[in-house]
Amino acid sequence: MMLFIIALVAAAILPSIPQPLSYHELIDQRSFLGVPNFLNVASNLIFLLVGIVGLVFLRRVRVLPSQKTFTVLAECWPYLIVFLSAIMVSVGSAYYHWEPENSTLFWDRLPIAMGVMGLLAATVTERIDIRQGLQWLPVLVMIGMASVVYWYWSEQQGAGNLNFYIAVQFFSILLIVLLAILFPSRYTRGADIYMVIFLYGLAKLAEMLDEEIYHFGQIVSGHTLKHLLAALAIYWILRMLKKRRLLERFDQADQKGKVIDV
Repeated sequence: MMLFIIALVAAAILPSIPQPLSYHELIDQRSFLGVPNFLNVASNLIFLLVGIVGLVFLRRVRVLPSQKTFTVLAECWPYLIVFLSAIMVSVGSAYYHWEPENSTLFWDRLPIAMGVMGLLAATVTERIDIRQGLQWLPVLVMIGMASVVYWYWSEQQGAGNLNFYIAVQFFSILLIVLLAILFPSRYTRGADIYMVIFLYGLAKLAEMLDEEIYHFGQIVSGHTLKHLLAALAIYWILRMLKKRRLLERFDQADQKGKVIDV
């Protein structure tokens, strides 16, 4: 976590990065059925679907006494944030793409920051310590939300500053990868986190290549593809949870004694 704190300090020291107005000028502005930017709006339904399925899965896990997804049920809280944020993204991102501007972008970025922080807390929980991961969860989520609130507030003051939001996004992903490399998961399917990060990286790449992808047949834009790839990354988290089991070398009884199940 020290690396994360250093990143936040660096964000405070480095020159401010404002939000480019060109960010809102996405290439695919086709309307359909009266919906502006139709594909960028409609493609957010995939987040809603994945988020709901994820929440249903967590609900079923909590009522099954023989569940093997979590050592203790309290470990599901970070993933609750992840899947809940996916549902919030479906609404916030659709709202943003209906009318792209900073005020609507706020509602797109807020749940994204929450979801990334939830995944970081889940990684700490499964690879470092259950109690520590759960204690960090609300702190990390608040830091993620604060980074978006600060960005929007700075834009309102005429001195936009994306530094903290960038730090939250980039260094959280970097920390997840480093934790995955340095600390083994207590569960099988631990390597699936690399596929999650890979898919998210592809989504960010597609976002940067918005226009180039659109001109390749004018079927789908890079930004629409970003939504699909990011949703696939969240689905891969759900897939990992469904398939994983506690590794034999970890004593389940000892792990249960570390936290109070809630």
